[in-house]
Amino acid sequence: MKINKALWFGLTCIAIVVAMIGFLTPWHDITTGHLGLLMLALIVVAIMLGFPTAFTLMGMGVLFTFLAYYLQNADPQQSIRQTLDLMVQRTYATMTNDALISVPLFVFMGYLVERANLIEKLFRSMHLALARLPGALAVATLATCAIFATATGIVGAVVTLMGLLAMPAMLKAGYSVRLTAGSITAGGCLGILLPPSVMLIVYGATTGVSVVQLYAGAFFPGLMLAGLYVLYVMLVAKLSPSSAPPLTAAEREIPLPAEADALKRQGYTNAVNGLLSGLFKGRRNSGVSLRFLSRNMMLALTPLIAFLVITGSAYYLVTDPPDVYEIPAELRLGGGGGGDYGGLAEPPMDGGLAEPPMEGGLAEPPMDGGLSEPPGAGGLAEPPGAESAASSAMGKAERGAAASTAPAAQDEGPAREPAPNGYWIFFGICLAILLIFYALLTWARLEVFKMLMGSFFPLAIMIAAVLGSITFGLATPSEAAAMGAMGGALLALLYRRLNMPVLKESVFLTAKTSAMVCWLFVGSSIFSAAFALLGGQRIIEEWVISLGLTPIQFLLLAQAIIFLLGWPLEWTEIIVIFMPIFVPLLITFDVDPLFFGLLVALNLQTAFLSPPVAMSAFYLKGIAPPHVTLNQIFMGMMPFMGIQIIAIFLLYMFPGIGLWLPTVLYR
Repeated sequence: MKINKALWFGLTCIAIVVAMIGFLTPWHDITTGHLGLLMLALIVVAIMLGFPTAFTLMGMGVLFTFLAYYLQNADPQQSIRQTLDLMVQRTYATMTNDALISVPLFVFMGYLVERANLIEKLFRSMHLALARLPGALAVATLATCAIFATATGIVGAVVTLMGLLAMPAMLKAGYSVRLTAGSITAGGCLGILLPPSVMLIVYGATTGVSVVQLYAGAFFPGLMLAGLYVLYVMLVAKLSPSSAPPLTAAEREIPLPAEADALKRQGYTNAVNGLLSGLFKGRRNSGVSLRFLSRNMMLALTPLIAFLVITGSAYYLVTDPPDVYEIPAELRLGGGGGGDYGGLAEPPMDGGLAEPPMEGGLAEPPMDGGLSEPPGAGGLAEPPGAESAASSAMGKAERGAAASTAPAAQDEGPAREPAPNGYWIFFGICLAILLIFYALLTWARLEVFKMLMGSFFPLAIMIAAVLGSITFGLATPSEAAAMGAMGGALLALLYRRLNMPVLKESVFLTAKTSAMVCWLFVGSSIFSAAFALLGGQRIIEEWVISLGLTPIQFLLLAQAIIFLLGWPLEWTEIIVIFMPIFVPLLITFDVDPLFFGLLVALNLQTAFLSPPVAMSAFYLKGIAPPHVTLNQIFMGMMPFMGIQIIAIFLLYMFPGIGLWLPTVLYR
């Protein structure tokens, strides 16, 4: 009965669209542009009825392309030939789009990481690390989803796995069904926005915006959205403890190894003090093995080593002197080698091109003889006089002195620049965090840190390597995606999950997803060409311009349309169908396509959280206990949709949230 309500809602939306088509179409004075708008409305209806998006786009595009050519020239054979030529050209353009190369590689990385069985260890360690926060289980769920979404970018996989892992634990702990469902579905959708997002690649390939800049721009908005989710959960846990009961002391308790427990009983509550005491005061007194002490000491020193490496590398980068390139004197324009007037600042006084010779030279032929006799006076072939000899001697002396001092200067090298204040602020913050970490490092926290080292840090290193190489220009997105695919394979191998069935399944799912994306691009390209041929784009532009909107009003209108489209359509359909319509309008209103893309990325999260086509809700319903209804999942997602609207508003008010990093790095 619940599903029937959603079905009736979808049919009602279709009926509204059809009614608007019938009411708004000027049937008495229809033009080719109106046919383009009719094609756009029909494609929305067909997708809502369940037809495959890619092939519906291609079929509708081919049909209306033929109609456009036929209306221009009533020759069926020529129209068919032009339509087929357009199909080939658009398909070939999609095949040669470099931005799409990274799609299968990132998807393959995601499926391998998903099958490396890291998410269970990650959730357990995050749960224990955040146990003292209000709503700890929900906060740990959101943190795990954010990290895993960054590593995979596959929404369905994250929602399904977290539903299997976190939902039973949260319901058993007494969390409300709505908060549980909302946390899992909203956290799983963060992969749409956080790099390496496939959606950002599709947007960049559709609109021509740099994928590298999109990744840099989406980083802070994604963290902001995840932070708002966490704040909401903590607020709910504080105001309504029955919705998110705090963990009991028994649930927060972490079992300690026998040797750590022995050191703790001796009064060493701080792990570093206990380890140092065992190493330097004698193991016999402590009764702890050297292997335990050395292994745990190396683990405890890992943050210190990371601090030294990061701050040292940063100091080396910020104090590196700028490269100065000097042009050798013999290569400079306007002079010879090494004289005081070898440059262009002051011309030579005697001879040269700046001043013709006073006597003889080319202006006056030689008096006696031919070329074998040198000019009488002032010519270039005349031997130098006493003054020239003196000048030459002084030049040699100066060059000798310079040569004697050159090796010392070369040995010293250029002086390094002083570190800016920003570096010292960064150094101080990192040092304070390090000191707080060691001051609070109890034996229980050391065990949690061990768990994080085995689950969180491998993913963090892989993510940092992939995104860092893209952000700092060390590799293109395709090269970084290849590196990420290799990293995913190594992680699966490290956790002994890389076998032939896993590899076959990952390759098959990667090929399936990549084929879907590529066929979507082919269909979208043909559809856009037909829409432009019919003049639909021109009618929309004229209508929007006639409204006299300001850039802010245009952005609000565009985002409202995308928000409404997110109810019946998925993000793939919105990107490939409607972005080619919006992008030409961005130039008219002087809107940065990068900023518009970030707003769209935030907005399109609603495509996975808004009924009736909220795919994340159906992913969760498929693995949820029987008593969890679809309506409860939908109601749990609604507050998180409101948080997304707040995030969009914050990005409107403070564009630097998304534009600061790409501006610093690339502009």
